[in-house]
Amino acid sequence: VQLQASGGGLVQAGGSLRLSCVSSGRTFSSYDMGWFRQAPGKEREFVAAISYRGGRTSYADSVKGRFTISRDNAKNTVYLQMNSLKPEDTAVYYCAADRARAYGLTSDPRLYDSWGQGTLVTVSS
Repeated sequence: VQLQASGGGLVQAGGSLRLSCVSSGRTFSSYDMGWFRQAPGKEREFVAAISYRGGRTSYADSVKGRFTISRDNAKNTVYLQMNSLKPEDTAVYYCAADRARAYGLTSDPRLYDSWGQGTLVTVSS
């Protein structure tokens, strides 16, 4: 399955952005979806995940209360609404699909088998 992320850009601290990720898969509604990010010189880290029907979500502690993950299965799209952005949120953001859902909603990047190309988010202070 191909994933195309978009919506990144440059924003001032305290601002907002909404990332989108469109899937080419015919069975998008059966995938758990996740967002991850990687800052320069750092490892890729979990940001948020949403179950295949959208009923369950999970967030990293660093973004709880500021970011919201959602999905529209009719549009094969998952979103990440990012509010109250901080300079430390600066990173390349990746969407990913867990098609097997073998371990439930997960933050482990090793369990996501399809990845988008990433979109850069830069937050200035």
